Amino acid sequence: MAKATPKHLLVVEDDKGLQSQLRWAFDGYEVAIAGDRAEAIAALRRFQPGVVLLDLGLPPDPGGVTEGLATLREILSLAPETKVIVVTGDNDRANAVKAIAGGAYDFHQKPAEAELLSLLVDRAYHVFELEMENRRLQRASEDMPLRDIIAISPQMLKVCRTVEKIAPTDITTLLLGASGTGKERFARALHELSPRANHKMVAINCAAIPANLLESELFGYEKGAFTGASQQTAGKIEYADKGTLFLDEIGDLPLELQAKLLRFLQERVVERIGGRKEIPVDVRIICATHQNLEQQIADGRFREDLYYRVSEMTIKIPPLKDRTGDAQVLAKAFLARFAAELGGGTKAFDDGALAAIEAYAWPGNVRELESRVKRAAIMADGSQISADDLELEAGTEERPLNLRQVRDAAERDAVLRALGYAGESISEAAILLGVTRPTLYTMLEKYGLK
Repeated sequence: MAKATPKHLLVVEDDKGLQSQLRWAFDGYEVAIAGDRAEAIAALRRFQPGVVLLDLGLPPDPGGVTEGLATLREILSLAPETKVIVVTGDNDRANAVKAIAGGAYDFHQKPAEAELLSLLVDRAYHVFELEMENRRLQRASEDMPLRDIIAISPQMLKVCRTVEKIAPTDITTLLLGASGTGKERFARALHELSPRANHKMVAINCAAIPANLLESELFGYEKGAFTGASQQTAGKIEYADKGTLFLDEIGDLPLELQAKLLRFLQERVVERIGGRKEIPVDVRIICATHQNLEQQIADGRFREDLYYRVSEMTIKIPPLKDRTGDAQVLAKAFLARFAAELGGGTKAFDDGALAAIEAYAWPGNVRELESRVKRAAIMADGSQISADDLELEAGTEERPLNLRQVRDAAERDAVLRALGYAGESISEAAILLGVTRPTLYTMLEKYGLK
């Protein structure tokens, strides 16, 4: 479980004398010191401060403010909740105002006065703590904690119930589902409903980063570990300390890194590239993939021992075509959102569009649906969205007219609904359908639902 976090303050100052003076000026804080932008960002990731004291005059141009303002922007892009107090030169209110406009919380003009800076830091940290507590209370008071996940189908409601049940625990979770089904959204729900919600959720796509860079991205590296390693850098695992690490597309993780990840999962320590020190990390692990990991194990492309480590709990997210009624509900929600964002007035689907949405197989799942609705909201001339606006052609993706196919489609939907309501209990689902258990097993085999 997450532990209480001490008060962290990051001081970004290139003057060695001021560094020494400020290191001991703040009672009750753990103070980290950085001398330039690169060191500041590395410390931000490693230290996760609530407040940053930032001198705008940083190398390579300590006489100007360009580097300082760039550092401010990068800090706020990585950790927007952090309160940044900028320190400017004497009589330099113009750049102080520019920094405030860029998102800084407050400013202080040199010469640095330790007592006044201490008051500013205390006030900023108090606001930071209040905002974090407010976010926690808002989450705790929500009647629908999975409000961002839109679903009415029994299959997805079951997934939502499972997420709510396991979110307060630290169980390592594997999310399985095709591309576009919303695996990252469920990973974020698991994090936001957990005791770690006030800490970071760090996501990394194992398929999007070249294999030769993925190890340093995950585990970090020491200065001089390889060509270009000019400074010590924490990896994503370390950066997620006290929070949640989301490993998307873990099925694409190279074999050589699977062994290193397995060791971390077993021992909960990381060793940076080029380092010998074991660094303990307290983090929850959530993984996701669209791959068939059992088949990859059989093919020798995924370690069986790692599979059992990452799948202490497995959640299967069904494709949109198997989520009875969800496509129309999602489409209407997307259209309302995009219409509001575009400011062109209220829009609605006509009957033909709703029929096309229901009939289409959605091979790209929710992501494809969202994309088509957004495009239609932009391109449609009037207030009505048609099937043509959605680029869903009649006849290509409509439900079949052959009576046997229609009956089979309806029967498959009925089986899916019954399984959803019965919590996948075969006996209860058979009773709901009015068939025997052997008959239901035959139907599951027939429709590929086993």
